[in-house]
Amino acid sequence: MTPAEKADLSASSGALVTGEFAFSDANFREIARIAKAEAGIDLPQSKATLVYSRLAKRLRALGIPTFSDYCATVQEDDEERNSMIAALTTNVTRFFREPHHFEHLRTEILAPLAESARRGKRIRLWSAACSTGQEPYSMALTVLSAIPDAASLDIRILATDLNPHVVAHGKNGCYQKEELKDIPPNLRAKGFAAVAGDARDSMMRVTDEVRSLVSFRELNLMGSWPFNGPFDAIFCRNVVIYFDQETQSMIWTRLGRLLRDHGALYIGHSERVSGPASTSLSTDGITTYRKKGGAAS
Repeated sequence: MTPAEKADLSASSGALVTGEFAFSDANFREIARIAKAEAGIDLPQSKATLVYSRLAKRLRALGIPTFSDYCATVQEDDEERNSMIAALTTNVTRFFREPHHFEHLRTEILAPLAESARRGKRIRLWSAACSTGQEPYSMALTVLSAIPDAASLDIRILATDLNPHVVAHGKNGCYQKEELKDIPPNLRAKGFAAVAGDARDSMMRVTDEVRSLVSFRELNLMGSWPFNGPFDAIFCRNVVIYFDQETQSMIWTRLGRLLRDHGALYIGHSERVSGPASTSLSTDGITTYRKKGGAAS
């Protein structure tokens, strides 16, 4: 089919976006339905151009001729469904992004727990949308800055993400040197080592001491959470912006239930806790919340 014929087809089918592939309202609604059912992602029709531009790359990569065929593929292929969700979300991350969160974690959560940790207290942290690992490894470096002997204590960080590809990246723990620029020099020296055999000397790998604190898992926040907590701190940043208001409130409530009394919840710069969770969480800084409770332990 020639480009002109494709354009004529797009026009005749009521295309939302005119381009290389016909993209009808029915196609958009089916993709939006799957995204909402699978990952809680809310896609209003105003996002049609974004959806088209991101998924057209998948059609080209797979050699699929139409969005109707792509929708059929996504319904049947779990791996491509995951790839679609990954394409529709943005994995923007870096080490020590929003540094005030890590300073709060170090001074307000970890430092007061150091001595009780050495007496056997269990400390658990969760990176609830870990992307390619920069966030949980920043958490681990913060743990080591507050509690240098953490690797020998019962201190662990759970790192989860819906996208299996970014989880694998995090597990691998290799990053370009320029990605480490925001890490304080003393922590960079402690947390990273050159990759053996790297001829270009451009890659660094997370050290075993840091890696030992972090466990990576695939997890869909819209599904079941196979753990009970409680967590002393949870990072869930720039995730709920993809959800509608009802889903956001549900996620905040679930997160709040898993926090220990006086535990911290760190969220994205454009997010605010809403719904029932707002009665059990109080603000404790910029996009930082603490769970209300009795006397701090």
